[in-house]
Amino acid sequence: MSRPRTLVGVLLAALLPLLATACADGGPGAAGAGAHAGRRAVTLAGSDRLAAAPVYLAQERSLWAAEGLDATVTTLPTGRDALNAVLGGQARFGVVGDLPAVTAALGGRDVRIVADLSRFSDWRLLTRTDRAVTGFGALKGLKVGVPQGTNVEYALSRMLASAGLTAADVTVVNLAPNQVAPALARGDVDAGVTFPSFYDAARTALGSRYAELPFTGYTAHTLLVADPSAGDEETTAVLRTVLGAQRAAAADPAAARAAVVAQSKGALQAGYVEVFQPRYAYGASLTPELLADLSDEAAWAKTAQSLPGAADRSALSARLRPGPLRAADPAAVTVTTP
Repeated sequence: MSRPRTLVGVLLAALLPLLATACADGGPGAAGAGAHAGRRAVTLAGSDRLAAAPVYLAQERSLWAAEGLDATVTTLPTGRDALNAVLGGQARFGVVGDLPAVTAALGGRDVRIVADLSRFSDWRLLTRTDRAVTGFGALKGLKVGVPQGTNVEYALSRMLASAGLTAADVTVVNLAPNQVAPALARGDVDAGVTFPSFYDAARTALGSRYAELPFTGYTAHTLLVADPSAGDEETTAVLRTVLGAQRAAAADPAAARAAVVAQSKGALQAGYVEVFQPRYAYGASLTPELLADLSDEAAWAKTAQSLPGAADRSALSARLRPGPLRAADPAAVTVTTP
């Protein structure tokens, strides 16, 4: 993938018709011919399978039927692509990172955040031993690969900020998530930040040259967003299914990990899931902490990407849609919204 934005467009062009055919009358999630009798067909576009493990566990164990749903879950390369599927009307729901949701809101798109599905803060800056990057300050003047437009880009900004640097102090190279490791191995970039599922690929590609710097200064939120046309009853049913999957995972973590590996169809290895799944904090919620983190991220995105929208908490709280989650689990909603 030498041109990530071009290839993502090709992937979307191939995948979105598949999503559309799961729906009747062209509307996202409408009851279609493929739905079982008496069930409502819904489409979900996802990305990071481990961050959204309960969604994939629900798919593997066919838990949707208990809530009267016939769900189609499609995995796209990034959360940015999953959000575009929702905004474009090809999916009813999307599992996305916090940065794509924030930038869409600042850009004036109608983003409806219905739940914070998981949190993750165990990041790594990947680099090479021959680059002598022993601290984030050493990145000044170097080339850093990152999938721009994803929450990984924000993770890089926080790493740089921890050393008093900004993106202007480095050369940022836009790479697809799976391109970071090969680019490091070739020496095209000096360091990189990507999704955790690609950490092992970098370690394998670099061998004895592999080096990393841990970073916990950014908590990434994986969000469930809904198309504005999704009704409260339908959204509540989706959330009840996800909450049920979370309870199943908590009751039998090993079986849940095996189910997520099986649902990934080879995209996730058991060893990676075994190590990283415990590092995610799961539990659908809408909290003041989420709103605070989104506000901080929006302030950065507004400046970094010259976006026009308001980045204050009141503007972002208007993007939250707490009703369905409150109906599914009243205690899960602790944030105050307009």
